[in-house]
Amino acid sequence: MEINVLEVRPAGYAHLLKKFELTAMPNWHISSVSAMGTHLSKVQNDGSIQEVFRAQYWPGDKVGDHFEFALKYDGVNLSILKCIFEAVLETEIVDYIKSRPTGKYARRIWFFYEFLTDKQLPIEDIFAGNYVEALEPKAYYTITAGEKSRRHRVVNNLLGPKEFCPIIRKTDKLKKMDSADLRKRCEDIVTSYPPELLKRALSYLYNKETKSSFEIEHIKPNTSRTEKFIASLELAEREDFCEKELLIDLQNRIVDPRFKDSDYRTNQNYVGQTVSYQKEVIHFICPKPGDLSDLMKGLVAAHKRMKGGNVLPVIHGAAIAYGFVFMHPFEDGNGRIHRFLIHNILTIQGMVPRGLMFPVSAVMLKNLSDYDASLEAFSRPLLQLVEYRLDKAGQMTVDNDTACWYQYMDMTAQAEALYDFVSKTIEDELVEELSFLASYEKTKNAIQDIIDMPDRLIDLFIQLCLQNNGSLSVRKRSAHFDFLTDEELSAMEKAVKNAYEKISQEKTLLH
Repeated sequence: MEINVLEVRPAGYAHLLKKFELTAMPNWHISSVSAMGTHLSKVQNDGSIQEVFRAQYWPGDKVGDHFEFALKYDGVNLSILKCIFEAVLETEIVDYIKSRPTGKYARRIWFFYEFLTDKQLPIEDIFAGNYVEALEPKAYYTITAGEKSRRHRVVNNLLGPKEFCPIIRKTDKLKKMDSADLRKRCEDIVTSYPPELLKRALSYLYNKETKSSFEIEHIKPNTSRTEKFIASLELAEREDFCEKELLIDLQNRIVDPRFKDSDYRTNQNYVGQTVSYQKEVIHFICPKPGDLSDLMKGLVAAHKRMKGGNVLPVIHGAAIAYGFVFMHPFEDGNGRIHRFLIHNILTIQGMVPRGLMFPVSAVMLKNLSDYDASLEAFSRPLLQLVEYRLDKAGQMTVDNDTACWYQYMDMTAQAEALYDFVSKTIEDELVEELSFLASYEKTKNAIQDIIDMPDRLIDLFIQLCLQNNGSLSVRKRSAHFDFLTDEELSAMEKAVKNAYEKISQEKTLLH
């Protein structure tokens, strides 16, 4: 049944945004109340839920009534709350809280108001009663053992400080995620291959991850930049890179030396595409440079908070790595550092067994539309809120205040995407690559038994055969292997074909 907008009136966040004539990032849940006595719920094209409640659910006409309704049914959206807090009269908030001083929703609204605005309401501290958590752990990912705010009798279990505090909801997909199980599947893979192969495979996986990360951005790095990125990946399991100085050092290692930064950027950055002379299509607008210092300070603090707060590695990795790329703190290298941080956080949080690495970027590259969608889930609605100008030189000026949209992102879509990428990395990419390398090693040994020749030539022979469905072309034989007898060539091709058929069968089984 279709929802007739003429028969309903907005409630919760939708009511408050309309009342104060505010625009905001869309919430995942949009509420309204119908006079017709029907209850409807519809999933929109963007994945949000539009829910129409029966008439008896109407909360009332006061601002506080709709704040409470919003927390009950629309969930916690910090960016929307901040916008409304800045528009509403303080007395209306105070009257609502004083009308139900021990109510859990009133105390949460009180806590969120002072947390988000840095203002203290003229209300006496609460001295008795049970504590309530700022976020319901059944509905949101939170830190454990959060700080107790005695003033509100609220436990602050948020993922970050006020400078950067993402929200990630416990959706059905994310509830299925089991970090211990993911790690065990990795360990099962590791133990099924000999240590010597894994040691050689690690070098190959570092190279593959580096190549894929650059290829996502259509960059062909020189040997020096490739080696520097690989060296950084090798450090990822031993060192926490989420510190300002280390992030700057990492940026300096992986970009063209002419574009090294000594600090966070001081200009207004954006991601766009030139379609004609002085015509730019804007895909993403980065935070204003004046907001960046606090945002990045908050991101680093949120990382430390999650690291010590028993937050699941994929949730932690999504919040920080995607948060970083949305901040875009450098002139160049942001995307590669974003993907590097995924490795860094998953490793230091213990999800990746020592001596192994996830070629996550390879999976992102194979599923580029899904990766783009995870970025656009934030960037696309953001474009509707940012007021900007471009001069003839392509320099951008942002005219309105935008900091809160980056401070308080709902990163549920990004967490779901990363969970998918990690699962595919473990189940498909990792198994496929290790299986390929194991078959490759057997093929090399088989060829070595036929003719004793240098590894370089064996590798070249296998590569040329794999490029030609298991056979060496006449031209390639003449150019590189004219010393082989027909019998040797036939036996070597047979060894490659046997391995090639096995690899193809394994790929079919995997998919």
